[in-house]
Amino acid sequence: MSKSLQSLIRSGTKLYLDSVAPAEVDQNLAWGAVGATSNPAIISKIVEDGSLDDAIETLLGDGLDDEAIAWELTDRLVRDAQAKFLPIHQASGGNAGWVSFELDPLLEDPAENLGDDERARRYIELGKRWAEGHTNRMIKVPATNGGIAALEELAAAGVTLNVTLMFTADQYRRAQQAIWRGAQRRGDLAKFKSVYSIFISRIDVYTQKHLPNLSAEAQGNVGILNAKRIWAENREFWSDKNLPLQQELIFASTGVKDKHSPPWKYVQALAGSDIQTNPPETNEAIAQSDIEFTRTVDQLPSEAIQQEIDAALDIEHMHGGLMEEGIDKFVKPQRALLKIVQEKREALTAR
Repeated sequence: MSKSLQSLIRSGTKLYLDSVAPAEVDQNLAWGAVGATSNPAIISKIVEDGSLDDAIETLLGDGLDDEAIAWELTDRLVRDAQAKFLPIHQASGGNAGWVSFELDPLLEDPAENLGDDERARRYIELGKRWAEGHTNRMIKVPATNGGIAALEELAAAGVTLNVTLMFTADQYRRAQQAIWRGAQRRGDLAKFKSVYSIFISRIDVYTQKHLPNLSAEAQGNVGILNAKRIWAENREFWSDKNLPLQQELIFASTGVKDKHSPPWKYVQALAGSDIQTNPPETNEAIAQSDIEFTRTVDQLPSEAIQQEIDAALDIEHMHGGLMEEGIDKFVKPQRALLKIVQEKREALTAR
């Protein structure tokens, strides 16, 4: 195992992989990863490389349409990753070894013209369907109005949830409260677990564009400060609940967007607790480095930098802009996946 990744894990971080590509899962397991996640962009990349052409051909023969094929391939890839992480899940008693399965992003497509109540109904239906029968699968639901409205019912039904597309403390609180209400409707909390994915690097892209006058010390630290504050709030909320399993924060969007920053900028700043879901290239860069990670997740910037950020940042404006962009990035990869399946169908049929 890489000494650098070993030091990250020793600091207290659970290392997860932002991919379910089989070769990447195998490599990251060897490096100490204890979980993974999927999304349509990841699935599209795997399908596009041709490794699943035989499976697609078989599914075509079974009469499945493009959408059904896309979801069947997603389910298979996530199942395969789950099988690899299952021993970790069993050894940790359910605190690790999870693989996340993202529900249909097209529910958030403005072109579909769905209301929040209908989105919530569909998330509940799909969440129960794709969770059924799985020991170590988390269901990813976005922290949109429709997604949050589905969380209580899903939690009450025993679905293990990963709330994604989250940027602000308000989103976190609404999601956490809904899930906790649902959990308390269960007869037994022995297997109750929830995680909350806070996106980081996209916030710094936002501030570089909208807050160019931040000081050099503050610029590039807004996403980190936001994540650390929500991490502390999450830790405080669950501290007196006496639950068998940890209710954790996931630090997501940890790949750097600024080419002048080291690839482990966010990994290093948030080392020491809960879960980091890193892109394969981020873990690869760390594995090849000689950096020594220590716990930093509970170390905040100076009071002066915090005050500067708080005075400059319009949370509502940031939330609105990032959610609009996030939904677009949420929807387009699913459309792209369906297009790739269609192209594979046409090519295989012609052949």
